[in-house]
Amino acid sequence: MAGSCTVSPSTSWSPPPLLRFAMLLAEGVVRLLTRLEVTGDIPAGLRGRPLILAANHISPFDPIAVAAAFRRLGVYPRIMANAGLFRTPVIGPLMRWQGHIQVDRGEPTAGNAVTDSVTALNGGAPLMIYPEGRIGLDPAMWPERGRTGVGRLVLATGAPVVPIAIWGSHEVIPYAAPTGMWPMIWRSVRRRPRVRVHVGPPVDLSGIDAARPGAAQRIADRIIDAITVELAPLRADEPDTPRFTDPSRPTETRRARPRSAR
Repeated sequence: MAGSCTVSPSTSWSPPPLLRFAMLLAEGVVRLLTRLEVTGDIPAGLRGRPLILAANHISPFDPIAVAAAFRRLGVYPRIMANAGLFRTPVIGPLMRWQGHIQVDRGEPTAGNAVTDSVTALNGGAPLMIYPEGRIGLDPAMWPERGRTGVGRLVLATGAPVVPIAIWGSHEVIPYAAPTGMWPMIWRSVRRRPRVRVHVGPPVDLSGIDAARPGAAQRIADRIIDAITVELAPLRADEPDTPRFTDPSRPTETRRARPRSAR
């Protein structure tokens, strides 16, 4: 990618013990509520160096499922997460102690997340990000258009991006959780829905000129395209309308990707 600079880790990332423990707990929860299938892998050449892991976002359960998947893969990323989690008693301090990064969307301090993420990558940590910036509201649950934050992060670091596709997590807990959460959890315990997490090959960002206006959005679009490609086989038997419908989840088309992009 023309014009990008590559970050070299200044230290070797050592996941805090609390992060390792939290991911162990996540795997226990996932085993109780779901049948998790993890496919693909992080290439050996990308381990132990700055790396961006970019996933689609369809459910509040995604971070738990993805944490369990990463533990199986032996990867312990720092996560960019909404500021609301960091303001929650108990959860907020735990997020900070685990090394995760607060994103103040819509606030004057929103840019701090990119700065903090560059620092994390410079420290050798893999970084997990949801390029859509929220749980997607596309009626068919395909990835929405990505926000420019992930593009700006790539431009600032030159770090490679690995797409992560997740499917099935929307059947575990409701969009409106904690409202309506316990009946749905009981359903999950009884039925253990299949949740699939797939790791794709690094995103090809060649040919994007960093000096041209709109480069960050073009990078975000290409990352979303790559996630969509990896997601399609996971939901091959329900490409248009998901079989499971969460009545608490609103829908909108304002940020929907063109159907040709899927």
